[in-house]
Amino acid sequence: MKPYPVEFRQKIIEVHEKENLSIRKLAERFCVAPSFVQKLLKQFKETGDIHPRPQGGSPEPKLKPEQLVDLVEIIETHNDATLEELCDLLEEKVEVRVSRATMGRLTKKLDYSLKKNSLRRRERK
Repeated sequence: MKPYPVEFRQKIIEVHEKENLSIRKLAERFCVAPSFVQKLLKQFKETGDIHPRPQGGSPEPKLKPEQLVDLVEIIETHNDATLEELCDLLEEKVEVRVSRATMGRLTKKLDYSLKKNSLRRRERK
């Protein structure tokens, strides 16, 4: 959902200052949630700004670019390792633990496919 335009926000502030309506009455009048009006009034009172705050964003990646280079080296030297083994090798080298699922996403992102050669199969040979 897009943030409400600044002009709309300004209108709510103006009506609040002129008519001194309650938050619920303002929300009903402008067909918005009372929590929106409450947050808008609080933001205006604290900062004097009514522009929408930045939304969302994704969390920072767990591995830095230098660590990704280390991961590529690990994958190339241990090309028959499972995802679990790659997680362990990466933790030993860069001291960052990632889950098996994260390792799967990283190898897919780096365009590496892994052989399905588990430790048990290698021990049987």
